[in-house]
Amino acid sequence: MLTVGTTAPDFALSSKNADGLNLVKLSDHKGKNVVLLFFPMVYTSVCTDEFCSVSKGLSDFSGASVIGISGDNPFAQEAWAQKEGITVTLASDYDHKVAQAYGIAYTQFAPQLNLPMGGVAKRSAFIVDKNGVIQYAESHDDPRELPNFDAIKAKLAELK
Repeated sequence: MLTVGTTAPDFALSSKNADGLNLVKLSDHKGKNVVLLFFPMVYTSVCTDEFCSVSKGLSDFSGASVIGISGDNPFAQEAWAQKEGITVTLASDYDHKVAQAYGIAYTQFAPQLNLPMGGVAKRSAFIVDKNGVIQYAESHDDPRELPNFDAIKAKLAELK
């Protein structure tokens, strides 16, 4: 997993919303703090709870951009977001290259679930500062474990 102090790898991922397909690029957020929330897959209870909660509390993220990233296709992400009222920007890492670049992809199995999940992103959180440097990094092997949102919000308050 990438660590604090590392320059965050840039990416260009597809995102789907009512306006159509768009590219979400980390580099487009230069000069602003960004929270990257990697999650295993849409339509699962833990992911739904996480992103509904984050959507309701977006103002608690100190003005940072929040981007959710999974390996699901952008059409599935959009349908899930509409169904659940998720307002966080979702980006499709369909080929899992971003999860691999950040060092948080399962190699074969999710050990706690005994499911084949090779390439799928572990539930992880990164804060990338205004200069593109990682200031917070957290990843969980257990896909049921949520990021420490109190720690994320505290770090964002420091970076204002």
